[in-house]
Formats: sequence, C-alpha cells, structure tokens
Amino acid sequence: MCSPAMRPHPHGFTLIEMLVVLAILGAVIGVVVTHGPVHSAGLETRAAAGALAQTFRNARATAMAKSTTVTVAIDPAQREFSADNGPVSRFARGVTVEVLPPAIKGPGDVRLIKFSPDGSATGGGVSLGVGQRHILIAVDWLTGQVKVSNAP
Repeated sequence: MCSPAMRPHPHGFTLIEMLVVLAILGAVIGVVVTHGPVHSAGLETRAAAGALAQTFRNARATAMAKSTTVTVAIDPAQREFSADNGPVSRFARGVTVEVLPPAIKGPGDVRLIKFSPDGSATGGGVSLGVGQRHILIAVDWLTGQVKVSNAP
C-alpha cells in the first residue's frame, strides 16, 4: 500500500481532464449559439393575448377613472394596437390577428373598441393564433369586462 506522500495526484484534475471538459463545453455552447433562441408558438400567442387583454383592462379603468371615452385601436394589417393614441404595441411576427364583430371599423384596416365612463364598451373581440393554437380576447359590451380563453 502506498503512503499518501507517494500517490501521484491526490487532489485536483489533470490537464487532459480539464481540456476534455472545456472541449465539451465549447461544443455545447457552439450548438446553442448556432440554433439561436428557442421560440414557442404557444408562448408567443399567450404573451400577445396577455398584452392586448391588459391594454383593454387599462382602457376600461382609465375611462371609468377619468369619466371619458377611451378607444383601443387594433390594426391587423400592421400587426399593432394602442389605446387613445398612446404607445403602439406590436404583435409578434408569427401571430395571426383577427378582429371580431361588433368592433367598430376605423380608417383602413383599423378596428376600434371603445370603453365608456360607465364601464361598458362597444364590444368585440380579437382572435390571436400561431399554427393550430388560437386564443380569444373578448370584450363584453354591457360590462366592458375582458375575458381571455382558448378559441374553438
């Protein structure tokens, strides 16, 4: 039996072991970088639905708080939306946008959903989808409430 003083490398790693680990890490990083970030159609659709639903809810709250009418404009052709000419938000590139009646027709392809000071709205909805997955954001005309659900 060898004494501890006679063992060649009692602690640590050899240079070859370190080089092998670095080569494996380099290969993994190379694969990740060349494939780019992972995109999920489901996540993109849910994110777009959440952003639009929040814009509707904020518009309703603002209309009630300021006793004024607040309009949300959705432009499916340009793939964008905004509330009362505020900051414009864009839908992700792969998300399809379809505005459903009774949304009001605005200029060009723009559709409008208006929220009144009493909390009601003109009503309507927006269907967002990527591939086979679709999410419906519906605005109730009587209460102005916003509901997000999976579209049939």
